[in-house]
Amino acid sequence: MRYDTAANMINTWLNVSILDDYHDTVRTLACFSKLAGHEVKIWHDHVQDVDALAERLKDAEALVLIRERTKIRAALLDRLHKLKLISQRSVFPHIDVDACTRLGIIVSSGQHADTPSYAAAELTWGLILAAMRQIPQQMNALKAGKWQIGIGASLRGKTLGIYGYGRIGTVVAGYARAFGMNVRVLAREAALARAGADGYTVARSRDAFFQECDIVSLHLRLVEATRGIVTAGDLARMKPDALIVNTSRAQLIEPGALAHALKAGRPGIAAVDVFEEEPVLDTQHPLLKLDNVVCTPHIGYVSRDEYEIQFSDIFDQITAYCAGRPINVVNPEVLHAASNGR
Repeated sequence: MRYDTAANMINTWLNVSILDDYHDTVRTLACFSKLAGHEVKIWHDHVQDVDALAERLKDAEALVLIRERTKIRAALLDRLHKLKLISQRSVFPHIDVDACTRLGIIVSSGQHADTPSYAAAELTWGLILAAMRQIPQQMNALKAGKWQIGIGASLRGKTLGIYGYGRIGTVVAGYARAFGMNVRVLAREAALARAGADGYTVARSRDAFFQECDIVSLHLRLVEATRGIVTAGDLARMKPDALIVNTSRAQLIEPGALAHALKAGRPGIAAVDVFEEEPVLDTQHPLLKLDNVVCTPHIGYVSRDEYEIQFSDIFDQITAYCAGRPINVVNPEVLHAASNGR
């Protein structure tokens, strides 16, 4: 067992490793000062190979993860003999929590239930506007010496379908009012009740939702129940000039179904910020080769303002651990085992 309450009451210094900081941004944040006094190593490339990660992290006592960029599984954890704490924010399907518990490694991850990612909601609207007005295609054509290659579509009076009325879906729906759009919601019963109370229309049925909405935006968490929840049949029901937007998780859509549907013409357009395997470095990726898709490299939450919020919480979790009072603990069994002397 690695976690011991008494020992950590005086453990004010840790060897901290931060993975996947692609742009060397973390050290430039104001909140980075919260790690003063710790030994900090920051890695800027993405590595998933277990041997390479085990070598990189062999001295790490605290591991900071940037969302779900790197999978932390048992094969790796079993080789990280000094690791005591994993600190991150939001959901954690990429972490083998059971293995962490077995090894006495605390996983701290604040869920920020009442603080939506406004950055992700804003990017959703950026993608909607870009796709509906053909902004990337028009820019590329202009640079190639062409003038007005097509006619886009405006938003006012159209119907925006929000699939999943949680923290981000609620914000996206609110922005739709500023554009004069109709909003229709498909979600679980409790969420539908909130949507109705907020003045939005509840979808008559699942089929009607996909058939009638001009734009469908996905805002669901990825759990086993939602994996592949948007099927090829759902996509085939959409209008030939409809847009589907995904800034949540690629795995919400049935594997391979989106590219096939776009080639078949229903829906006619897609805008995506997420992919089944990331990072995407293959220029031959099926979605990148389609002219009716606007793609961005999972930047929904990647803004300096959002980073300050997220990493401030992540570093506070490290401070709390060092004080012997871990917070946002996903696997409290580790604490119970330590208090019982095991």
